[in-house]
Amino acid sequence: MNKFLVIMLFLVKAVTAQTEMTSAEAQALRTLVKEKAALTKTILSDFTQYKHLDFLSNDIESNGKLAFQAPDKVLWQYSAPFSYSILFKNEKLYINDNGNKSDLNVGSNKLFKQLNQLITASINGDMFISDEFEIDYFKTDDSNIVHFTPKDAQFAEFIKTFHISFSKTGEVTRVKMIEPSNDYTLIIFYNRIENKAIPDAVFSQ
Repeated sequence: MNKFLVIMLFLVKAVTAQTEMTSAEAQALRTLVKEKAALTKTILSDFTQYKHLDFLSNDIESNGKLAFQAPDKVLWQYSAPFSYSILFKNEKLYINDNGNKSDLNVGSNKLFKQLNQLITASINGDMFISDEFEIDYFKTDDSNIVHFTPKDAQFAEFIKTFHISFSKTGEVTRVKMIEPSNDYTLIIFYNRIENKAIPDAVFSQ
């Protein structure tokens, strides 16, 4: 019986660990993230990505590096288990699949445009002013989590909600993209370096 009570207490704690922020707390987070972003011109970070599919017993794991240069250059460089890169720059998306290159005009594709805007906004601190998402704020003992639910029906067919986690000092630490099926992609960032000069060649394609 004692073991059963311990398990139940653990489950209750796990369920209640994430609580909704007050309006004042949400405003404080918005201010913190915006101030942090204003001081950040470049970001270099390692990341690990987990793709969760219900029909697989194990998540699909990928590793790589993120490079960001204000205001809107973002490079996702995957290194394992395959070589693959995605570059957002000047309203275009450039893909390099192990040497096979292609590009897409993001501005003419509403879905990719919204996705790109959210990615860049989550880094530069402008995501909280978006009219395209319902935004909810939560907190845990060690992080703040913001849920972005798309209002656009077409976008919602692909993404049910985004969960963006921030450290207590305002850095993005993880991004979770949940699909309508409840499959999801989770990206965890680590080894973050800020305001180091990044050569222009990094963002060339």
